[in-house]
Amino acid sequence: MDDTSTTTLLVRRETRDGERRVAATPDSVRRLAKRNVEVLVERGAGQGARFPDATYEDAGATLVDDDRAADADLVAQVAPPTLAQVDALSAGTVLLSLLAPHRHLDVVKALADKGVSTLAMDLVPRITRAQAIDALSSQANVSGYRAVIEAAYALDKYFPLFMTAAGTIRPARVVVLGAGVAGLQAVATAKRLGAIVHVSDIREAARDEVASLGATFIEVPDAEDATGEGGYAKEVGESFLERQRAVLTEHLSQANAVICTAQIPGRPAPQLVTQEMVEAMQPGAVVIDIAAADGGNCALTDVTGTVDHQGVRIIPGHDFPSAMANEASALYALNIATFCELLVDEEEGLHLDVDDDVVAGALLTHDGAVTAPRIAEMLEEDA
Repeated sequence: MDDTSTTTLLVRRETRDGERRVAATPDSVRRLAKRNVEVLVERGAGQGARFPDATYEDAGATLVDDDRAADADLVAQVAPPTLAQVDALSAGTVLLSLLAPHRHLDVVKALADKGVSTLAMDLVPRITRAQAIDALSSQANVSGYRAVIEAAYALDKYFPLFMTAAGTIRPARVVVLGAGVAGLQAVATAKRLGAIVHVSDIREAARDEVASLGATFIEVPDAEDATGEGGYAKEVGESFLERQRAVLTEHLSQANAVICTAQIPGRPAPQLVTQEMVEAMQPGAVVIDIAAADGGNCALTDVTGTVDHQGVRIIPGHDFPSAMANEASALYALNIATFCELLVDEEEGLHLDVDDDVVAGALLTHDGAVTAPRIAEMLEEDA
């Protein structure tokens, strides 16, 4: 007699404008099947990431014509659910998704009211056990790479040094703001393309990481280490920001490209590049702002499109992972599958251990309550 219990996972088709990623790939479906997870995939879910429906069927998934969230134990998606998608969930369902909860408080409240247990992929704690589940890092890696490629495409000059019969072409100068996962990938990519790279970060640990990639760390006078929880940068005072801007203005005035990656989870992005700093830049330079969705690191960033200010173009980069949907989906699907393996026992089925450090860190709503302290505070303030 077979004593194993089957867990059902629904992979939703993304409905938010511009979102091309998908929360599962044929490879992740095969992996989950080994854990006795039955995967339902909405038809067309993988189309934007170039995973045809037939490839999911071949991997063992069942294609469904509509949102079967009410019948699933687990539901996985990429973008935050709409209110209509929340309404389709059943109490007790476990949702795995990127949530950006500080920007979608109405959705968070709806999830709590519905009795959904929400595991926010962007709240996964940065601890060793959770590295393979860390979706923020996997997607930031894509963003950092794509930001440099976009900058190279937008510029009207070469990135590398060239010695030609007609003369010497100097390499591009790139300034990267923030040396987290996205920033370090941007540094590595810009160096591979032959640029001279300078990096600004307020965390002392970033200095060695920047040096290891062959870039130059930008020093700020009287700087204090601002490493926060989970290795992220914490907020700093206006006095430090003024000193940092003074130093950055000099570097930006010589830069061909600026890659902005500085973000603080759950808070607006720090404004590092003022309008005056942009006006000190050379005409033809570009600013790529990965932090655009949280307000941007540049004062002139517009999340809806490129801004041209006195010949300097400011390009929002919040949707870069979706622009590289195939690779980004493969990474995100691995994050989801690994998390599911933590939640599902082959014999007993789904078990949400709220005492587990990884689960507790990512848990946003559970048993009708908002369990993430910072988000709960924001909801109270918003009430």
